[in-house]
Parts: sequence; structure tokens; C-alpha cells
Amino acid sequence: MNEEMQAKLAAIVSRVSGKTVNPDPDESLFEAGYLDSFALVDMVSEIEREFHVRIPDADLTPRRFDSLERISAYLTSRSA
Repeated sequence: MNEEMQAKLAAIVSRVSGKTVNPDPDESLFEAGYLDSFALVDMVSEIEREFHVRIPDADLTPRRFDSLERISAYLTSRSA
């Protein structure tokens, strides 16, 4: 994952969670307490705005958005 994308994703998670976020790229954002299932929808909305993508409802699963690494891989696959 590139550092610029990681920084943008961490900033989004910080805004949504109201907490300072600096996790390892593969750390679970849910287990670490940064996100819960309610915040997932808000985070995805922010990601759509920031990265100019449309994320279908069928893709809104906590596992897909569990870590910065997983989010980055998902966004990379959407742009491929």
C-alpha cells in the first residue's frame, strides 16, 4: 500500500471515529476500537468522496474494510 493512500485512509478513519488513528496497515480497525458497524457506512461515504469511487451496498462488509491494507487492496481492485 502506498503511504499517500494510507495517510488518506487513516485521516478518514480519524474523522469518522473521532479518534487519532495511526494503526499498522494490517491492524483490525474494528478490534482496535476505531470503527463499529455503524461507523462503517460513514467511513465508506467518506472513501467514496475522497477516492471518487462508488462502492456497491453488496460490498459493505466489515471484513472487506477491516484494515487499511484491506481497504487499499479493495480500492486498487476497483480501479483496475
